[in-house]
Amino acid sequence: MRALLPEPINDLSDDQLLERYDSASRPFVRFNFVSSIDGSAQADGLSAKLGSDGDQRIFALLRRLADVVVVGAGTVRAEGYEGALVSAEDEEWRTAHGLSAHPALALISAGLHLDPSAQIFKQSPVPVIVFTSVEVTDEMRGSYPDNVEIIRVGKLEKGCDPEDIVEQLVARGMGFIHCEGGPHIFGQFASAGMVDSACISYSPVVVAGEGLRIAAHNQQTFQRFMLNSLCEEESMLFCDYRIKKSD
Repeated sequence: MRALLPEPINDLSDDQLLERYDSASRPFVRFNFVSSIDGSAQADGLSAKLGSDGDQRIFALLRRLADVVVVGAGTVRAEGYEGALVSAEDEEWRTAHGLSAHPALALISAGLHLDPSAQIFKQSPVPVIVFTSVEVTDEMRGSYPDNVEIIRVGKLEKGCDPEDIVEQLVARGMGFIHCEGGPHIFGQFASAGMVDSACISYSPVVVAGEGLRIAAHNQQTFQRFMLNSLCEEESMLFCDYRIKKSD
């Protein structure tokens, strides 16, 4: 993998990539997506066909930096998030850099449509936070395993309030927030002005069809981002866009 911007570097090391993708600001909310040239987040209903070895490498490195990995319930059901989300090598790096061995895991399910017996709860090496906008009864809480904390946040027309979610995570010491989807979650956070970094891997394919765009929301938003870093491998582009702060 080579860097194109802000300065050209051939054969990027993991440390060089981590330096590019890191941020000193907190809270810092990042979204990571793979996209086709024409903006689709899916091919045959999944994101996997759009990826590459380089995309998977960056995907893993971004998790290294995170205090918490945030994902929507729909993506959990489609992609599977059971078990450890980082490798043993990642855990070693994290502990050496003063982080917990494994990032926290937070799920967003506005209607709390998550099966309490799902493997993601049984196999997670860390407690799982679930954000929902519905009223949660003691009976509902009791149906989930002990390692699950359910937090009710503000309700949007179709989802949970991103500002509330970020506030709750920051209050728990999770300032580096790494979100992995899906498109509706990205759209909601973008519309709320709660995206600091958009890391997009552009796959050199055109998908067309009816697959979701990487950001899907019923309200249009228009925010300008600046290109912080650009890398390339086998015609795939890896972009880190940072929100342009007001002057």
